[in-house]
Amino acid sequence: METDKSLLSEEDIKHRYITPALERVWNPSDIRMELPITAGRVNIRGNLEVRERPKFADYVLYTQSGHPLAIVEAKDNKHTVSYGLQQAKAYAEMMDVKFAYSSNGDAFTEFDYLTGVERELPLDAFPSPAELIARLKEEGHLTDAQVKVLEQPFYVAEGTFAPRYYQQVAVDRTLDAIARGKTRLLLVMATGTGKTYTAFQIIYRLRKAGLGKKILYLADRNILVDQSIQQDFRPLASVIHKVNYAADDRTTITSYEVYFSLYQQLFGENDEERFRELFRPDFFDLIVVDECHRGSAKADSRWRKILDYFNTAVQIGMTATPKETAYVSNIDYFGDPVYTYSLRQGIDDGFLAPFRVINVQTNIGNGWRPCKGQRDFFGKEIEDRVYNNTDYDYNIVLEDRIREVAARITYYLRHTDRMAKTIVFCADEAAAERMRHALAQQNNDMMQKYPNYVVRITGSDPYGKSQLGYFISVASPTPVIATTSQLLSTGVDCKMVRLIALDENITSMTMFKQIIGRGTRLRYDEGKRSFVIMDFRGVTRLFADPDWDGPIIEDPGFESGEGGDGKPTGGGHGGGGGGGDPAPKPFVRADGCKVYTVQETIAVYDAGGKLLKQENIIDYTKENILGQFGDLHAFIHEWNAAEKKQAIADVLAKRGVDLDKLKQAMKMDDVDDFDFICHVAYDQKPLTRRERAEGVKRRDFLSRYSGAAREVLETLLESYKNLGIKNIEKADVLRMKDFQKFGTPGRIGKLFNGKKGYEEAVRALEQELYKAG
Repeated sequence: METDKSLLSEEDIKHRYITPALERVWNPSDIRMELPITAGRVNIRGNLEVRERPKFADYVLYTQSGHPLAIVEAKDNKHTVSYGLQQAKAYAEMMDVKFAYSSNGDAFTEFDYLTGVERELPLDAFPSPAELIARLKEEGHLTDAQVKVLEQPFYVAEGTFAPRYYQQVAVDRTLDAIARGKTRLLLVMATGTGKTYTAFQIIYRLRKAGLGKKILYLADRNILVDQSIQQDFRPLASVIHKVNYAADDRTTITSYEVYFSLYQQLFGENDEERFRELFRPDFFDLIVVDECHRGSAKADSRWRKILDYFNTAVQIGMTATPKETAYVSNIDYFGDPVYTYSLRQGIDDGFLAPFRVINVQTNIGNGWRPCKGQRDFFGKEIEDRVYNNTDYDYNIVLEDRIREVAARITYYLRHTDRMAKTIVFCADEAAAERMRHALAQQNNDMMQKYPNYVVRITGSDPYGKSQLGYFISVASPTPVIATTSQLLSTGVDCKMVRLIALDENITSMTMFKQIIGRGTRLRYDEGKRSFVIMDFRGVTRLFADPDWDGPIIEDPGFESGEGGDGKPTGGGHGGGGGGGDPAPKPFVRADGCKVYTVQETIAVYDAGGKLLKQENIIDYTKENILGQFGDLHAFIHEWNAAEKKQAIADVLAKRGVDLDKLKQAMKMDDVDDFDFICHVAYDQKPLTRRERAEGVKRRDFLSRYSGAAREVLETLLESYKNLGIKNIEKADVLRMKDFQKFGTPGRIGKLFNGKKGYEEAVRALEQELYKAG
């Protein structure tokens, strides 16, 4: 008797019909089923972070070398053959695949991106890998050089993960462009999405294909070079050389294959152009320029002289934030990006962390004016004008403002996690030192335990720079707080940063994106699921700018010969052009200008920078408690009716409220969930768990029981005082150390005439706990 397909589940349809049809022409090892494409976006709800379900493709079909060729989506037989095609096409476009299929077990519907043709195929006519590759060749999508590259697998080994879908697309598009003869390429990938890993895979596969024998990786900061060599490029350690002009033997330096260099090493302090001495112009086959927005974009920069010298090499620029202004352009040099993976996409896919913004407004944020004849600490009269956030630390230093900023940062950490890695961006290196000192004073208890709890990490501070490796390490707990001006704004891999404090005027969208990128790395299993931006200067107004995560468009006014520092050459304001130290800024002691916070708001933005909501977390909690339970009477009724009080916490958790985390933040850990909810939502005076337990004893409830049974309830009451109601409701509470003297849980139950009697005694104890007073 033939099976009625309409009664079968989707899984049955796949198992009985679709999988056998695919395995008829595809090697089973090249078929990946239920492949997660994304990680699942992390959403911020209240004070919880909740991960959505990832996007899964039912089938992804690969070449033997591990490159995706086709997507197949399955549906049960109640749906038409083509019903899943739109979903298959969405995944195909994400993965840059040219063939998308849908099936309900009767046939396949195919969409061919090369021809735009949609057609139905019998179940036994699914094309083989060779057929699909032949089609790619016929339509001019694969040359012999491209096939050679396509045949090279990605590097995957212990300690090195398979590429995510967008990394695979970035690598494949880059290699495809190189195979087609393109020599200038730009890759735009958001901070935290693995630019260096992508560069490694490009280099690895080019070398395997024999198309890249001599390769140069250029950066402008030593830590970027060292991070790359020690982490993503470790599999090539035997062929890597880090250029050191002072130590290198010019006769043997050419014997390596992959070179890492600071551009300073290739150029020299006095513009010696050392690269001419070390290498012939045609020495390198490939040059990768890390963070290319910082140097190679400038038309007359020293970077460009290096790139122009090695102009026969394929050159790849990599950046999270390409610069496009009237004076600086990545597109002018490298051309349009071959691939872009934005911060917005990274957050939507669940590979990057979402964020909250705390806007802190002080009483002087919009303006402070000195009193008539007021003098600063140096005895100099302060210029009479209105100062605001653009002046503080730039044109005038207010001691009490520095203290208040440090106090608000400390307050946040005290009420969340004192060991949460934090970066404070300051106006300049002097401001970073003043902030370090203020934070050290505010956190003297932590400084006693950890002398490097707060450290200034800036370009001119050798000690601070020596701590940078510890700060960015996942394993090292300290330093916890780093104050900086520019050094930590770009490139440095700060995996566990959970708080970014902005006390610097930022007008550049490029700089803003780079700074935000310090917090976007997601370490979900280690607890880093989101991060917080604490804004003291109104900088996060840039989220409302159309350029936030928007398309990259070359400035129509760009001219290749303009100034190399991103500004017009000549002209300028004031200054007189002389050298020497600038005049000291006015310094106002705390008694000359008192500063305090007047308002804090918490905002949540979507990945596109759109404001989703702005609220105080307490207001959010109150709103959700009232939305769930209504008035106080209704809540008390629900509480008393709940067989397990954990159920109340679970209901609120679904609305984005973590009671335990919020109690900790409000320093109310000693309060029961019942009292906390009544206090936050219904303005009731809370009792501590100890006070409730003492009330039970005072009302002599325990006199109903005697002997060991009474002792068990007294022990439960002590456990409630320490750990709360949810703890004494747990089934295994009687296995805890404090109860071992009474014997097994079964033996304890006999003290109450059985398990049912014990449960009734616990319920009676709970009712007594929540009596008034």
